[in-house]
Amino acid sequence: MLPHLSKIKGIHPGAILRRELKIQNLKSNDLAVSIGEHKQTISAILNKRRNINPKLSIKLSKQFNVEDDYFMLLQSSYDVKKAATSELSNTPNINNIRKVIFWDTSFDKIDWDKNKRAIIKRILERGNNIEINEIISFYGKTIIANEIQSIKTSRLPSFKKNIEEYNLI
Repeated sequence: MLPHLSKIKGIHPGAILRRELKIQNLKSNDLAVSIGEHKQTISAILNKRRNINPKLSIKLSKQFNVEDDYFMLLQSSYDVKKAATSELSNTPNINNIRKVIFWDTSFDKIDWDKNKRAIIKRILERGNNIEINEIISFYGKTIIANEIQSIKTSRLPSFKKNIEEYNLI
């Protein structure tokens, strides 16, 4: 039994569909055959690489005995949440930060809030004056000081030097 929409607003329909398939002990290929869809389409939805469209919402609703617009409403609430989150997400002026500092990750996909401890540490270890000032202006000295407290060690002496130089303790 699929949950009421109010309880799952903002969750990708693929996640809900995956959960329901597991509960009903159904394979994605079996679902695809039973509703007349390509197995790649179902797989892409389950892996959140594709959205639900109106025709697919109707097919799925018949399979899972819910209203025709159930999956479309779920998709819409997910899209709205995603748009609101990206609009609210705040990023520093990335023109002031060299991408080479984050050589081991996709610079465009950095979550500046979730990874702030690692970002702060890396900038304080390897950053220049412009980058350090950008991070200070983005996070603020209070947040940086709190994150520094949770950073156990740094192998680079520049980390401690920059903390003292920028009065971040």
